[in-house]
Amino acid sequence: MPAHREPPMAAQSISLILNGEERRLDVLPWTTTLDLLREQLGLVGSKKGCDHGQCGACTVLLDGRRVNACLLLAVMLDGRRLTTIEGLARGEQLHPMQAAFIRHDAFQCGYCTPGQICSAVALAHEPAPSDRADLRERMSGNLCRCGAYPNILDAIEEALPASRLEEL
Repeated sequence: MPAHREPPMAAQSISLILNGEERRLDVLPWTTTLDLLREQLGLVGSKKGCDHGQCGACTVLLDGRRVNACLLLAVMLDGRRLTTIEGLARGEQLHPMQAAFIRHDAFQCGYCTPGQICSAVALAHEPAPSDRADLRERMSGNLCRCGAYPNILDAIEEALPASRLEEL
């Protein structure tokens, strides 16, 4: 007797606002947001670091809040607003946080930078950090293997006031 096989799962249709643009996409139920962005949409700014939600290299903004794209299933994006590093700038005008990272040389290899910036942009819309130690703690979900932390913190501290004025 032949083994019983389940029919292949069908893709699900989702609708979302991606980097300010309305999109309708078909995604398989097991596809992560990170894989959707990188493999299907060609948005490779978000990086696959640990693929377990521990390094923050894949951090994106979901309805203005920071999330790890490697842990979020793409089907959960339906009806939501997703912003990636590619969606922060306004044309040629960098987001204040992006510009501050450049001014403060807040990167070395750059692998973690998109996640660091997205996390810092979300942080700008949370209650203000009480001091540098609090800022460091709030950014602790984003690891930098090169150790550029002092420059990252300098950039964030400088850009927080201007970033609060930016719409997410």
